[in-house]
Amino acid sequence: MMKTLACLLGLFIPILTFAQDRPNILWLTFEDTSPHFLGCYGNPWVHSPNFDRLAQEGVRFDRAYSTGAVCSPSRSALITGVRTYAMGTGCHRGPQPIPDFITGFPAYMREVGYYTTNNKKTDYNTTDAKRIVREAWDESSGKAGWWNRAEGQPFFSVFNFNSTHQSRTMTNPYSFFEKQVLEKLDESEIISEAEIDMPPFYFESPELRKEYARIYHGVSLFDQQMDTLIKRLEREHLLEETIIFSFADHGEGMARGKTHANGLGYRVPFIMWFPEKYKHLSPWGTGVVTEEMVSFEDLAPTLLSLAGAEIPEHLKGRPFLGEARVDSEGWLVHSVDRTGTSPELARSVTMGKYVYTRTFMPDVPEHRWQKYHDYGRTLQLLRKAHREGLMNEVQSRYFEPREIEYLYDLEADPWEIHNLANDPQHQAQLERMRKRLNTEVLAARDIHFVPEYVLDQFSDSATAYEFRESGDYDFPAIYLTAQLVGQGQGVLPMQLAQLTHRDSIVRYWAAIGLRQQGAAIVADSAAIYQAMEDPFAPVQIEAALMAFHYLDEERGWKLLHEHAFGGQHRLAVQVMQMLQYSPKIPHRLDFVRELLAFSNERKDYFSVGQLCEMILHEHTGEPLIYKDFW
Repeated sequence: MMKTLACLLGLFIPILTFAQDRPNILWLTFEDTSPHFLGCYGNPWVHSPNFDRLAQEGVRFDRAYSTGAVCSPSRSALITGVRTYAMGTGCHRGPQPIPDFITGFPAYMREVGYYTTNNKKTDYNTTDAKRIVREAWDESSGKAGWWNRAEGQPFFSVFNFNSTHQSRTMTNPYSFFEKQVLEKLDESEIISEAEIDMPPFYFESPELRKEYARIYHGVSLFDQQMDTLIKRLEREHLLEETIIFSFADHGEGMARGKTHANGLGYRVPFIMWFPEKYKHLSPWGTGVVTEEMVSFEDLAPTLLSLAGAEIPEHLKGRPFLGEARVDSEGWLVHSVDRTGTSPELARSVTMGKYVYTRTFMPDVPEHRWQKYHDYGRTLQLLRKAHREGLMNEVQSRYFEPREIEYLYDLEADPWEIHNLANDPQHQAQLERMRKRLNTEVLAARDIHFVPEYVLDQFSDSATAYEFRESGDYDFPAIYLTAQLVGQGQGVLPMQLAQLTHRDSIVRYWAAIGLRQQGAAIVADSAAIYQAMEDPFAPVQIEAALMAFHYLDEERGWKLLHEHAFGGQHRLAVQVMQMLQYSPKIPHRLDFVRELLAFSNERKDYFSVGQLCEMILHEHTGEPLIYKDFW
């Protein structure tokens, strides 16, 4: 017995000694913030001295990006190190099962002796979230921190700050903001609403300035809160043993920022601070700014490299620190899918100063209806100005159908006003980025080209991740058909041909593309009527929408009505997401009220009820029922 114990101790002591040589890692994440809104990135009005000091002494990244543009998909990629379009976790508030071999990357840090804590947000957008928390963290709670570790044990501690969250800066009523943020600031931290610059895509008014200034005050409070933690490290003589990461979970929680497939949605402030002891671990030096591109997909392998842990094969990101460091390839891929009740599927690629986006739902405007956004005074003021014709061309375009491609120069055009996709001088850049995006999406076999009606049918024993890798997923044919969306009448014959394809998802994308052809489908009514009898319900709905708008209104309406009240909430959501933009819906408001009452009786119809509320709000002025999510 004693011999066995001695052997075990002999194994344990070297591991503990190895662990003591590893740096502590403090990870400070804050919500919904773009680089534009921090002093070290050039904002002259915001009060962020502590963040700015760490940036000045450490490394500031000018080209750091989230993988997505809204919190739960972003955090899904952060914790697992796996892209959302590989797992099916890209739809905000659409949790999906993931394979057992995918876990939170801190689990691997625990294996090499790290004490790991999370305070406290998880929001991992998977039905396996409890398993991830159990495997990844020694402690995950509102009281978690490095302070409960064993003596000398290195730690990885995450803290999440919500003072910059959209609930504070845009959505919650101003009275909430005053209590949650403004009353916690010193007078010196209060920013003048009159002095700040307004984005050119916002209608100028004193009321809107008041709302917009909330962003600055949220940053001031976060800066104050992060300083409290850093001072605790100093008191406990741990600062010189700790590398600090600090970054936002995605772009700014403002209209045209968060949830949008552009630089304002993807690009994040990102800094790293190295104590003297570990400055040699920075390949860029310290007190510097780097344009090296980093993505949230890279963080899991990077932390494992720093910790001396083995990097699992399923992590495809680039470790940018430690012995496993790999140089940047000079491009990153991003994605946005459905957010709340708002439909979307857009894919982007960033190369240096340019961001390119291809949207596959161009009929949905940038300022798409989304209840959580539309609670807020900001969007109410913008929509009012648009209705009253007070906006200029730039400001009003975001309420109209979109183009299918966008190319922005983030350096010359930080507010992303000038779409260069049709500029003859940028066609070579456009083609290069389009080709890169197509190559990456095809290689990834993006699972989010499958409608959620199908994603919901996967389970722990047969996940979307595994289906994506199987021969049953004919992604090349699906993607080819999806790329026809918005390409004009020249592709209409191809879309009609794909409407009878053997693969149901191919037929679904053919139907989406045909619906966006508008009245051009009238000559092919027989094909549309046949599609209304398709065995795949999402195809039926797309065909019924075409019939409702351009062929036989009552025949199309009957099928839409059946699916709305049919009890399958994903199909009902599909119906209502498109009807909310229909010019014919004002004549069907009795149906909307009936469906709202039906939804209130069913817990699983929550999203359908929200869509009904928004339609009634838009066309009758009936108020949105407010709910404080925070």
